[in-house]
Amino acid sequence: MPSSKAAVNYREKEFPMTDKDFKRIAGLAGQYTGIVLGEHKRDMVYGRIARRVRKLNLDSFCNYLDFLESNPQQELSSFINVITTNLTSFFRENHHFDYLQEKVLSEVKRKNSAQKRIRIWSAGCSSGQEPYSIAMTLNKFGVPADWDVKILATDLDSDVLAKARAAVYSTSDIDGLEESTIKNYFQRSSGNKEVRVKEKAAKYIHFKRLNLLEKWPMKGPFDFIFCRNVVIYFDKPTQKILFNRYADMLAVGGYLFIGHSENLNGICDRFENLGNTIYRKIR
Repeated sequence: MPSSKAAVNYREKEFPMTDKDFKRIAGLAGQYTGIVLGEHKRDMVYGRIARRVRKLNLDSFCNYLDFLESNPQQELSSFINVITTNLTSFFRENHHFDYLQEKVLSEVKRKNSAQKRIRIWSAGCSSGQEPYSIAMTLNKFGVPADWDVKILATDLDSDVLAKARAAVYSTSDIDGLEESTIKNYFQRSSGNKEVRVKEKAAKYIHFKRLNLLEKWPMKGPFDFIFCRNVVIYFDKPTQKILFNRYADMLAVGGYLFIGHSENLNGICDRFENLGNTIYRKIR
């Protein structure tokens, strides 16, 4: 619980947000997204929900929550979009892509030589940098042109999925990338303020909105799954459910890449730990 001083400060902000308001927000976030909002997320929650309060011309968090609960068809999607966190970059946690190129893809190519197909899932793809980075890695590796390759990229937030589908980014988003990568996979705009991902990377990817806590329409099996910095927002029981579902979706020996602050220790025993937050399905 926040101190009375902290509570007063929240009441003195642009819109009042009481302890009861925060608990209602956390409860709704847990119900609809599975995300656990602890007290340390209070400032983040205030800033994000305040946008909706302002946009709807309301005067308090309490009135916003009443509106949300009375009009879920109108407001629930926007609530989910502002609550979910979307922080990503091209080739984030670069060691994953190095391992993908140096180890995983050659193994998958050998195992799947008869079917000539590769299936990949980027779960929690945010604004698209992760699946595009996977696609660029596939191109660098040299997947044969006659292979059937598909990357499923899913996220809960419909707004970031729209950005991902557009494949247009600020030039600042490619700062730090190797010049050869920029030249091969990005087209600069005439004003040099934006870049677009080229078709040779974009062609592999299919973007879909998906709530990880609901039924998954795909059947798999996937050769590898990226689910990075997603489960940290869920409680331990939900993490156990999700990692077991990922295992069900992976081919035997398939790989799971998770975020740098995540681990499967004590949560799921169906993977072996290869180090550097890379796991392989063993059963």
